[in-house]
Amino acid sequence: MIETLKIIRIKNNSREIIDDPVVCEIPLTINIGSNELVTLLCCPSDLEDLVTGFLFTSGLIREASDIKRIVINSEQWVAYVDLADLNIDKELVFKRLYTSGCGKGTIFYNTADIINRIKITSGFRIEAAKINTLMLDFQKKSDIYLKTGGVHSAALADSNGVVIFAEDIGRHNAIDKVIGQGLRRGSHFDNKIMITSGRVSSEVLLKTQKCRVPVVISRSAPTDQAVKLAKDMRITLVGFARGNRLNIYSVEERID
Repeated sequence: MIETLKIIRIKNNSREIIDDPVVCEIPLTINIGSNELVTLLCCPSDLEDLVTGFLFTSGLIREASDIKRIVINSEQWVAYVDLADLNIDKELVFKRLYTSGCGKGTIFYNTADIINRIKITSGFRIEAAKINTLMLDFQKKSDIYLKTGGVHSAALADSNGVVIFAEDIGRHNAIDKVIGQGLRRGSHFDNKIMITSGRVSSEVLLKTQKCRVPVVISRSAPTDQAVKLAKDMRITLVGFARGNRLNIYSVEERID
């Protein structure tokens, strides 16, 4: 995840050579059977979680058991995936949405998923003060960020604390990693919170809606389309959750 490089640092007109930790980046190509699906720019960690989460949020699988096996070639950085059902929707290959994430991310989509937005009916609730505590816990877990400043973080949490945590150079990758790990664990999502360090854009809402997460919280800002989607899909969207403050953009009744 981290490589140490020698760099030149200039501070107060003084120049010195120091060792500096830099986050690692790889191009991971996902192959479904013998067909190349997509290449993701990502960190070389939790790759099976990333592949599982990406395939799920892209609509290519419905649960972790839809994947027979994942083999990661760490020399060529290729993920070979065998699916239980080989009759996947070939049209998805041509329905790519280029995201606003780092590295021009890609997600696949069904038109019906965007037009017929399923509404989240979870009765999950949480106190605002508990969100502030969760965010402090979330920030403390960001070890790679604290060392390099070069990654985003994501987590699944419940009312007791962070359950799953991941970091990656792309915020959408980090979200796919925690979703993928949740699927592989057999977790239930309807009583969970998705936490992200990055801005919340429309693709983040579309990803979290896939697993029926009722609350999305970020340290940063949402976009207008994310707020509109959150209202349509009945997802509670919270932004600027820092210190003892937070902004609620939709479905405020889940926050006490």
